[in-house]
Amino acid sequence: MKLRLCLWTSMIFCVTTFAQSNTEVYLFDLDIQNGQPLLSNPKNISNNDGYDNQPSFWDDDTVLFAATRQDQTDILQFNIEKGSTTQWLTNTPTGSEYSPLKIPGKNAFSAIRLDLDGLQRLYEYDAKGNSIPISDLKIGYHVWLDKNTLVATVLVENRMDLVIINLTEGTHSTVARNVGRSLHKIPGSKQISFIDKSKKDWVINALEVESKTISKLANTYQKEEDICWLGPNLLVTGHGNSLLTFDLSNEGNWETAISFEQSEINNITRLAINPSKSRLAFVAEESPSAIVQKQVDAFNNRNLDAFVARFSDNVSVQRFPTSPMYQGKDNMLENYERFFSNTKSSKVEVVKRIALGNTVIDEEKTWVDGREGHQVAIYKINNGQITSMTFIFPEESLSDAEAVVKTQLKAYNSRDIDGFLDTYANNVQLFNFPNKLFASGKKSMRAQYGSFFESTPDLHGEIKNRIVIGNKVIDEEYITVNGNNISAVAIYEVENSKITKVTFID
Repeated sequence: MKLRLCLWTSMIFCVTTFAQSNTEVYLFDLDIQNGQPLLSNPKNISNNDGYDNQPSFWDDDTVLFAATRQDQTDILQFNIEKGSTTQWLTNTPTGSEYSPLKIPGKNAFSAIRLDLDGLQRLYEYDAKGNSIPISDLKIGYHVWLDKNTLVATVLVENRMDLVIINLTEGTHSTVARNVGRSLHKIPGSKQISFIDKSKKDWVINALEVESKTISKLANTYQKEEDICWLGPNLLVTGHGNSLLTFDLSNEGNWETAISFEQSEINNITRLAINPSKSRLAFVAEESPSAIVQKQVDAFNNRNLDAFVARFSDNVSVQRFPTSPMYQGKDNMLENYERFFSNTKSSKVEVVKRIALGNTVIDEEKTWVDGREGHQVAIYKINNGQITSMTFIFPEESLSDAEAVVKTQLKAYNSRDIDGFLDTYANNVQLFNFPNKLFASGKKSMRAQYGSFFESTPDLHGEIKNRIVIGNKVIDEEYITVNGNNISAVAIYEVENSKITKVTFID
């Protein structure tokens, strides 16, 4: 790929401790051909502003999942063959339910209940919503081997341990420590798969319940901890907006099977498959662009609670690149309370938007009591919330900034090393966002870009979007290198008709 690219890139989830982001449950028809999943007929079966998560199949045509309503989380049933109708199965004013699973051999399901007093237990629910406790252990996640045996993660200090629970004998035994949330029966066996997180590299293991023996199956893909089984030897996991598969019968690697172009599909987690393997469900987070837009809309509506709700508790706000303004949601609340009380009118209009992974960059026009302004906001999003907001203000006005960057791109596409470097200052510095220096000086750039230009005949950069503010030019770039394509963002700073600093966002 990649010299230019190299220069750019050179919680325990237990119900007691998570932060609920806005998520949706998606359902697809599934067909497996040549060992790869083919998905069709997509449906958003939750379609709800709030936390919708942890799908499982009651049978081939019925999905259970946890869904938010009226500030609590209950279990919702989605009936595929009955006109896509839904039915609430629980309504617990004193708590919320999570992680529903059908109990084998019973017309009942189990779910984790988190009560308002902090008690967290596993309960059995009948068709009318009546419940009885199953275990006194503080269970985070569980899977049924049969109607009398379950394997569960139990919260111990700051980790989850894997425990086998025998309901007939009333016993339990710990078989592994520091495990993940994804527990599944392995098709065609009496084994349970789980994620071992005790070492640097996370591992997918198989637990033989009767003998309590554990064997390694594969490494996870980049510490993704949600998997499910498409067959006895075929695993699937989510990563970003893609599904990847791993065939245990071959000595291969994780391979991308499907990548979703829809902006709604972001950060795929919590996969589930129906008994006949004809349907697949997964959870996707709200897109970063949608999260940022809701923040903008709340600001324009002067809805302080809705505005602040889009930010993480420890959100950091700074001027580009790292000059701090304030940190934390409490300080943000105080700052914007004061702002709204001291102004009669305020509005933000997004002129241009660049979205790349978990980063959203908005060029914004602002009006405060009739005064017009211009700014750029760089938002970082994680777990459905804005974790940082970096402002660029037009402190300097430089009419030739865009012209210099245009000349630089033309020379780049022509692989003209002299013309390319002529647009840079001798002491130019290159950073990864926000301020991690990884290269400096034209001499170093010549050595790296010279050989890169010579060895990359198809090199081409296309500007997908451009924002100009003061002496800064922010480009969303689509680069072709040796048959590969990649998107990235570069922030160029121009002084005295030369590029003095470049900050790359990947």
